[in-house]
Amino acid sequence: MQAGDARRKHVGMIADKVDRARELFDASLDLPSQERAAFLEKASGGDEELRERVERLLRNAARATASVVVLPDAVETIKRLGDDVTFREEVGTKIGSYTLRELIGEGGFGAVYRAQQEHPVSRQVALKIIKLGMDTKRVIARFEAERQALALMNHPHVARVFDAGSTDTGRPYFVMEYVPGEPVTDYCDRQLLSTRARLELFVQSCGAVQHAHQKGIIHRDLKPS
Repeated sequence: MQAGDARRKHVGMIADKVDRARELFDASLDLPSQERAAFLEKASGGDEELRERVERLLRNAARATASVVVLPDAVETIKRLGDDVTFREEVGTKIGSYTLRELIGEGGFGAVYRAQQEHPVSRQVALKIIKLGMDTKRVIARFEAERQALALMNHPHVARVFDAGSTDTGRPYFVMEYVPGEPVTDYCDRQLLSTRARLELFVQSCGAVQHAHQKGIIHRDLKPS
């Protein structure tokens, strides 16, 4: 087997294990805590590494939900309010020592803002927060898993995590390094970069992805933007 084939096979095995761990994590969340050990014993099929990964996710989820107020009726409230409700914070809202300045990204359950930190230092940051009405136990657990994954990163081409906390209403957030820029494809076209220069940028990106893989983390949603 060629070295490249072996590497691709190894990465594929890691991705499969991460997917399986997330499946078992989701299934475990639906069970009473006293039934989870027996479930994982059977479902992991003797794979101790897989079981330990799921148990670590569950511990992180427990820490997250212990520190926030979960609003069990939030989703139903949103449905009743209909179009009159806003699912995101308004620009100018203060969250801790951060003032939201601009919405810069949005996903299914979270939104990312450019924010101004007031103290202990003054700087621009990126703040990600769970959307209003999405603060269910499962979503909070997934959010905490993402926060923990980012906190493990220590690479010059991966945005650093500065801070984390919960709003007054119990929705968790975390604060990252703010890196202004544009999609890498747009940058390459605007700068009229040669193929070699484009590949050099690509190699830098691959280095960051490799760092994540070495931490056991697969992104699965990489794109030029």
